Amino acid sequence: MVRSEANDVAGYLAEVPEERRDALVRLRRLCREELDGFGEVMAYGMPAYERDGAAEIAFASQKQYISFYLMRGDVREAFEERLAGQDMGKGCLRFRRPETIDFDLLRDLLRATAARPGKIC
Repeated sequence: MVRSEANDVAGYLAEVPEERRDALVRLRRLCREELDGFGEVMAYGMPAYERDGAAEIAFASQKQYISFYLMRGDVREAFEERLAGQDMGKGCLRFRRPETIDFDLLRDLLRATAARPGKIC
């Protein structure tokens, strides 16, 4: 599953492979807890969290991994040391197996994102 046609996040989660579902449900719960004031939407076929109409966080079940999109360059820079050992593209953390997801790191990234608005890359 790369791009979902689901209308909402619940529908998206119902489509993901069973072996990833618990981790993605946990990730959604974490986003909803930490991103106070953000709207939960489907954008580009994946769950996203937006503030003032701009998505700042998203996640997806890709073919080879679970991805966590962090669209804020300032937050990535602030966490540069902690992100150094992660499998990361320009704005995407990749987790090949659900059990390797660092939920503590993700919680900290979400809190930093929620703390104040910033420029979207």
